[in-house]
Amino acid sequence: HIVVFTHTHRTLLARSPASQMSAVTGVCKATGKACAKASQLKCPFLKFLGHALPASSFDSLSSTFRSHCPFLFKNPPPKNYISQQKTSKFGIRSMSSQSAQLEKTEAKLSESVPQKNKPEGIPNLEGFEQNVKEEVARKLRCDKGKKEMAMSVMESKLQSLKEKGNYRTFVDVERHVGDFPAATWHKSNSDAAVHPIQVWCNNDYLGMGQHPVVIEAMCDATRTCGAGAGGTRNISGTTIYHTLLERELAAVHDKEGSLVFSSGFVANEAAISTIAKSLPKCEIFSDASNHASMIEGVRNARVPKHIWRHNDVEHLEELLQKCDPEAHKLIVFESVYSMDGDIAPIEEICDLADKYGALTYIDEVHAVGLYGEKGGGVAQLRGLSDRIDIISGTLGKAYGVHGGYIAAPAAIIDTVRSFAPGFIFTTSIPPAVAAGALASVQYLRDSNWERDIQKERASFMKKELKKRRIPFIDSDSHIIPVMVKDAKLCKKGADMLMEKFGIYVQPINFPTVPVGTERYRFTPGPLHDEKMIESAVDALDEVWTSLGIDRA
Repeated sequence: HIVVFTHTHRTLLARSPASQMSAVTGVCKATGKACAKASQLKCPFLKFLGHALPASSFDSLSSTFRSHCPFLFKNPPPKNYISQQKTSKFGIRSMSSQSAQLEKTEAKLSESVPQKNKPEGIPNLEGFEQNVKEEVARKLRCDKGKKEMAMSVMESKLQSLKEKGNYRTFVDVERHVGDFPAATWHKSNSDAAVHPIQVWCNNDYLGMGQHPVVIEAMCDATRTCGAGAGGTRNISGTTIYHTLLERELAAVHDKEGSLVFSSGFVANEAAISTIAKSLPKCEIFSDASNHASMIEGVRNARVPKHIWRHNDVEHLEELLQKCDPEAHKLIVFESVYSMDGDIAPIEEICDLADKYGALTYIDEVHAVGLYGEKGGGVAQLRGLSDRIDIISGTLGKAYGVHGGYIAAPAAIIDTVRSFAPGFIFTTSIPPAVAAGALASVQYLRDSNWERDIQKERASFMKKELKKRRIPFIDSDSHIIPVMVKDAKLCKKGADMLMEKFGIYVQPINFPTVPVGTERYRFTPGPLHDEKMIESAVDALDEVWTSLGIDRA
């Protein structure tokens, strides 16, 4: 049937004056009717056709041969070429205006073309069926080969990471309630392969994840409400714990409202992109060292963006001066930058925001709970909270639980709540998580002991590192980046610290930090006593000597 179809169209196209097609425009010169080129069908049966096909033939190909042809099955004809006219005995559906003429032409063609003798101009189709079979087999092999090639490409990329020392491995750590920073390292699946360790790279900065107040609140909520939230915030996923938590967070930051998200990453991405999209002619000004979640928010906003050099307020003003005066402006930056531990010049940024009429968005995820009289972050510590429009924070670091949030004026909160897909279309955090976070926020709002002791521990560790000439970035924050500056040495040193000394600190490498700035990120907290700190620094000293790592 394929051969008959092809013969017929070849003859009609060659002989019918109504089929003088334009190869460029795809329009029949004689009738002005729409047509399309045979190449659009992507089918080996029609590769030898050099002419354009009448639009009606697409419908015929689809209805007659699609179920038998893998190429037409995968590449159906465009819908706008399908007609609803009757089908001739050759399987050709014609346009109504030409139906009668085509039937007469086909009748003459049937009588004039012998079965064995092909008319002049029709290509030799001997072995055509075998060629098609081979083409189909080749296509199937190609499809299978593409899948294998995809796996090979990914394996090659992973191998490259391993060779450069940037491949990341997870450490199976079992923390012990009431005994932090002590934990158990499950080295393998064997129950016997366990080792006692101390955790030194934890983001639970104050140990609130094990605080009795938090644990009891989570257990009570689970017994009361069950395990999960049961839906999105709009569909049965809002409990009294979520409401009270958002009310408490707004009070901590002295804002009209707050909104809780499933993570700090989602909070930043959803809030930044939604706020920028909601403002006409909005332009974003983003610090070069902003977290990946903020970068995603800027990218997904799809508005003009300007990247200012890290903490360089002069460069920020240069960019603001060049901006359209009529445009809305959003300045996004962090308070504490987690990899270097440095702190933003918040007051200077707020001055520029006031001068150029920009909104300010500050990420305080590494500061909430740790700084400020109520744990509201660095802006609160410096008396600048009222000059910040939107504050983002996390419930999974100093607060020791899980989730993220923003605090802002009511109009901004309601805009994000109403338009942000990252908030609308995701399941709410479990009520037990909201209850635990609420208990932690309330506790740290009133207690300064944890914050004060944490600062003392960080200061003591910096002094011990200086004594051993171990290089680190001496910032004003609680984060202590110990610099190795070599990916492979960083991984070897971390393995040695774990295996020999039971010191767990994760190597930080590309893409989290630039190549050549690899490091360990120590975060001593109130539960790391001075004896532990001395032992950890002694272990670092031995690793530096053993591996020949450069000293300060």
